Amino acid sequence: MKRKIALIAFGGNALLPENQKGLQKEQMQNSKNAATLMAHVVKKGYELIIVHGNGPQVGNLLIQMEESINKIPPFSLEVCDAMTEGSMGYMLEKAIINELRKNSIDKEVITLITQIVVDKEDPAFDNPTKPIGPFHSKYRAQMIGREKKCKMIEDAGRGYRRVVPSPKPIDVVPKLAIRDLVRTGKIVITAGGGGIPVIINGRGLFQGVEAVIDKDYAASLIAREVKVDLFIILTNVERIYLNYGKPDEKGIGIMTVKQAQKYLDQGHFPPGSMGPKVKAAIEYIQGGGKEVLITSANYLKAALINRAGTIIRPAM
Repeated sequence: MKRKIALIAFGGNALLPENQKGLQKEQMQNSKNAATLMAHVVKKGYELIIVHGNGPQVGNLLIQMEESINKIPPFSLEVCDAMTEGSMGYMLEKAIINELRKNSIDKEVITLITQIVVDKEDPAFDNPTKPIGPFHSKYRAQMIGREKKCKMIEDAGRGYRRVVPSPKPIDVVPKLAIRDLVRTGKIVITAGGGGIPVIINGRGLFQGVEAVIDKDYAASLIAREVKVDLFIILTNVERIYLNYGKPDEKGIGIMTVKQAQKYLDQGHFPPGSMGPKVKAAIEYIQGGGKEVLITSANYLKAALINRAGTIIRPAM
């Protein structure tokens, strides 16, 4: 009997929360916590694809490079993406394999360093908005802006940071490998941090670009390409709410893709929080997807038995 496929997407904060220092032992322990959830999805009968964020991890790496810039030349952003894909993939791989072994489940876990193609004409390249890396003084920011020909902005009164584009993903370079691996029973960790952004240049060759791809959009694209049965998006709330944070706040247990689009258009899901997740869910469903589950890590087990979370489907 063919097993169903689930894709689960979660943020880099799951492995490096804001209240932690970013120590290796902290991230190792957080990987173990995440692995218990991944194993639970497997025990529910799914083959599994994992997409994780890497914002805090890349941020720390860029800070390290800034501090050592007089001794070691820094790497570009897309290479930093690849570095964190590898390091985070290792931590998750080991933790998941060990958790599966505890449950007498013999499965291989594979991390794929994943390139994600974006359109070189994407409007985002003309309007960089995603802050990355360390905070700088105004003088240092002006120097970096001249040297790198990049945009620097003041961020929340804490100093100046570099901003980069956030283009939409349009293709996954190893999509056939992802599909084939998961269909043969492998757990695949892919598109860490949204993947490594590349464009196709004038010679028809892949070329890395300094940008940030939203991991939920990348996950949605992979879910469509592989034709997964369940797309799980983990966030920091138990379910989606209308009028979130207001006196008339109302949780949603299940809705159609048409309803999701209507609420999105009405402004219930802001761009900086739930908006990208709902858009990613809509794109997946409109691309032929079957079901999206949006919930928090704490409620995932309950959500998988329809006792928590928000389900989005093509129709009731």
